[in-house]
Amino acid sequence: MDTRILFNEELERLRHGILRMASTVAEDLDKALTALRTSDKALAREVRARDAEVNAMQIALEDEAAILIATQQPVARDLRELVTAFKITSNLERMGDHTVHLAKAAVKLSKEPAFRSAKRLERMAEIGREMIHAAVSAYLTQDAKAAREAALLDDLIDREHKSLTEEILSLMKKRPDLVKKAVRLLNTSVFLERLGDHGTNICEAVIYLVEGVHEELNR
Repeated sequence: MDTRILFNEELERLRHGILRMASTVAEDLDKALTALRTSDKALAREVRARDAEVNAMQIALEDEAAILIATQQPVARDLRELVTAFKITSNLERMGDHTVHLAKAAVKLSKEPAFRSAKRLERMAEIGREMIHAAVSAYLTQDAKAAREAALLDDLIDREHKSLTEEILSLMKKRPDLVKKAVRLLNTSVFLERLGDHGTNICEAVIYLVEGVHEELNR
């Protein structure tokens, strides 16, 4: 088989693997969100159990990329795509970690009375899920414009995080007895805010792949 054809087939397999990893993380985020809304502890535990699967996907995909670099010695755009694969899988793995944090919070918050600010957590998770799909879609279509648009979703997450923080700090002043519970909400919000940052990193990686430039977004 022609070397170039074989390389393209392997590259396409790598892309599909990244799509599967992204879909798994997005699905887990959706489950964690449902667990938060419904206090479903079993669903939250399912998300936590799948973390090892996401980690295994990262290792397998990065091994594939490393083998292609070693055996095919790609240059220019081909090399950029393989470097981009490392960046995307690394950030997806971190997004998976923050999804697990949300699942853990869902279990802990199920024991607490409802907080108005929990709605902001739900909104942040919803936007995060949308961001995963949009960022990976930009990668698969190699569309820098779509990557920049996907990165704008991080601004929405940051806005919700800022509002939640202000609400929680105000609550702490008025109700010192709720400080421990409020801090739990605040910590969860921080993890979701970081999830958005990793989504932005993926968008930056796509721009690097397509245009060959390192562009900082949402700074």
